[in-house]
Amino acid sequence: MRVLVVEDDAQTAAYMVKGLTEAGHTVDHAPNGRDGLFLGTSGDYDAMIVDRMLPGLDGVSVIQALRAANVATPILILSALGQVDERVTGLKSGADDYLTKPFAFSELIARLEALTRRRAPTAAETRLAVGDLEMDLLSRVVKRAGQAIELQPREFRLLEYLMRHAGQVVTRTMLLEGVWDYHFDPQTNVIDVHISRLRQKIDKGFPAPLLHTMRGAGYCLRADS
Repeated sequence: MRVLVVEDDAQTAAYMVKGLTEAGHTVDHAPNGRDGLFLGTSGDYDAMIVDRMLPGLDGVSVIQALRAANVATPILILSALGQVDERVTGLKSGADDYLTKPFAFSELIARLEALTRRRAPTAAETRLAVGDLEMDLLSRVVKRAGQAIELQPREFRLLEYLMRHAGQVVTRTMLLEGVWDYHFDPQTNVIDVHISRLRQKIDKGFPAPLLHTMRGAGYCLRADS
C-alpha cells in the first residue's frame, strides 16, 4: 500500500512513517497543506492520512481541493479536534474516516486497511497466483505446478488470505481476524495446526517451499527467486 502522510508535527509524522514502513508500506510525507495537496494530486496513492490543523492550508481545505480535482483516494483525517461537530465537518469535506489524537498505531493501520478494502475495485478478481501456486476463486480450484490440491474450506480461506498478502509477514492476530473472525483466543494452537496441514499440501513434494515461518513474527507466503 502506498500512503501519503500530511502532518506538520515532526514527531508524529516520523512515528507514522516509521510504523507504516515497517509494516511493509511505501510512505511519502508532506509537512504542510500545500505540499500535501501537490503530492495528493500528482501521486498515485492507495490512502492518505491528513492532519486537520496544517500550516499554509488546513486539512479540510486540502481534502476539499483534492475532491474538487476528482481525486478519489481514501482519506483518513487525523486530528486533536474530536468533538462531534468537528468530525462531521471533516467527513463532510470529503474524508472517509476520522481518527482523533492521541491514537493507537494498530487502530490507524486497521482503519487504513478498512478504507482500502472498501475502495471499489476496477474489476472483480477471480484468480490469485504466487509462483507456480494458483487459486481460482470462482471454481475454488487450487493447483501447484498444474497439480490439483484438495483443501478443506478453512484451509482454502487461510490460503486465500495468505495469497492476498503474498510477500508480507502475516501475524497470528491478522489470521485470527481475517480467517477465524476472532472466534479463538490468540494463544490457541489452531493456527499452527492449520498452517502445518496447509504446508503439507502446498509444499510437500515440490522443489521449493512457498509457506515460510517468520520466527517471532508470523508467516509469509512467497516464491523465492
